[in-house]
Amino acid sequence: MTEARAASYIGGICFKTGPPRRVGVELEWHVRDRDDPARAVPVKLIDAALAPFLPGGTPGRLPGGSRITREPGGQLELSSPPGESLAACLSLAAADVAVVREVLAAAGAALHGHGVNPHRTPPRVLDHPRYRAMEAHFDRLGPWGRAMMRGTAAVQVSLDAGDEGDGPTGYRRRWDLVHRLGPVLVAAFANSPRWNGRRTGWASTRQRIWYHTDPGRTRPPRLGVPPRSEWARYALDAPLLCLRREHDGPGADWTAPPRLTFRDWLRGDCAERPPTRADLDYHLSTLFPPVRPRGWLELRMMDAQPGDGWVAATAVAATLLDDPRAAAAAFAATEPLAARPPGPALWLRAARYGPADPLLGPAVRACVAAAESALATTADGGTAHRAVAEFAERYADRGRCPADAHRGAA
Repeated sequence: MTEARAASYIGGICFKTGPPRRVGVELEWHVRDRDDPARAVPVKLIDAALAPFLPGGTPGRLPGGSRITREPGGQLELSSPPGESLAACLSLAAADVAVVREVLAAAGAALHGHGVNPHRTPPRVLDHPRYRAMEAHFDRLGPWGRAMMRGTAAVQVSLDAGDEGDGPTGYRRRWDLVHRLGPVLVAAFANSPRWNGRRTGWASTRQRIWYHTDPGRTRPPRLGVPPRSEWARYALDAPLLCLRREHDGPGADWTAPPRLTFRDWLRGDCAERPPTRADLDYHLSTLFPPVRPRGWLELRMMDAQPGDGWVAATAVAATLLDDPRAAAAAFAATEPLAARPPGPALWLRAARYGPADPLLGPAVRACVAAAESALATTADGGTAHRAVAEFAERYADRGRCPADAHRGAA
């Protein structure tokens, strides 16, 4: 595999094009004691309660078809199947969330939506070679990686990349718009003001942690250049997070040589075997920017939300990308943000101040209003419209975000 072939392959599989239609969501939570949120729940108890739904489980598929997995610190992730519309996605995910809540409640546990575990950073509970190698890699860069792996949770929305055209539904325009919207969504849905039992001074401590974890894999790529070629450059220049040695068994050491990029590996700068296409596919799964192209666009920037707040977060993100009127309004509302010098500074402002920031606040209000207005007159209204209207009234219109509801909480 040459560098040119690798770059062509990355561009082809990461931006699969077609008319934008489908919506998916991945919901992450911290699982805590039902009566005392400061108390963790034993992992064995959670696994026993969810056994029918975890990978390898016997009958008992969730009604909406979602998949349940665990994150390294024990966070629970529910991944919905792609819905043919926003309304379909929300319906499928909501049915499965209800089942999971009921099962956990019977075991004395509850789902808690915080971008960062506010009480403490848990130990790692997954002992897979991938996660051991991840910690080894991140530990070279500082303490942020362990905090990210073990203590953060998000609402991740997946949307079609778009078509090959140059109009509003084209993947280039959508790539530009989603990056304009990224800091706006961080600010609007910031929900992690506390960490290890203390106030941090940040609305989204989660975004702060991800920003510092590993710049070559967790910060946005460059904008203003063709998305396919830029993403290929980003991927090839990212250091290896791990190097799979599956033939060595479950106790294998997957630690990658320090600072070895995939491009270096292609050039033969590694004493081990040459990379394969399967290695490249795996490497792509270890990149975590705020927007990750996976054939579709995976929006990874929003904190986990309290209660059913994930509905509003999903609906706002999907509507601002997929509804033509809302997308046009969002593009106009983010024009002042796009006029600023390129770089990550805006993402950090969004994380620190949320919609209280004088630059981001007007964009948050305008974008949430555009989504609410569009949902009021479309088939995807109903549940989505009510959730966004309530979010606007409680938070966006007041220059507030979910973090403000519990900044002073214990």
